[in-house]
Amino acid sequence: MTEAPVAPQGPGVLTPFPAPPTEGRRIRIGWGLGIGAAVLVLVCGGGLAAVAGLVAVAGRALNEQVKVVVSDYLGDVRAKRYAEAYDALCDRTKAQLTEAQYTTEQAGRQPIRDFRVGSLDLASVDLAVPVDVTYTDGRAARLQAYLGQSQETGEFQVCSVEE
Repeated sequence: MTEAPVAPQGPGVLTPFPAPPTEGRRIRIGWGLGIGAAVLVLVCGGGLAAVAGLVAVAGRALNEQVKVVVSDYLGDVRAKRYAEAYDALCDRTKAQLTEAQYTTEQAGRQPIRDFRVGSLDLASVDLAVPVDVTYTDGRAARLQAYLGQSQETGEFQVCSVEE
């Protein structure tokens, strides 16, 4: 029977595995934490930048759609195409007003010579757009065009234009 060899004791004996290095340990931990923090900042910062960019682009697209809808509506009113203007109204307004009533109401108003549609305030509760209007008699006014969305298509529609 052979016995297992016993490790020699005393100074200068080599261990079967080296001891982990202790010098520079704090520096390596510091570098590791610093690089991890930098990666986290880049990932989170990039995500925030992407969200901010998406919101800005969506806001511009929404504003462009609103300007087109309001401009088309006011263009029809200015050209006295009241049937087309009535068709552009939101369902809620059409339920309260017949086309004949609408035509009579619009024909009795001061004709519009020119208009300029402002920007949609995305922070506002109402979907309203300011419109600077110049009438044929030279008088100018700032109106608000209130908008709604079609239940079928989701497109914006003018509900009313008021002072």
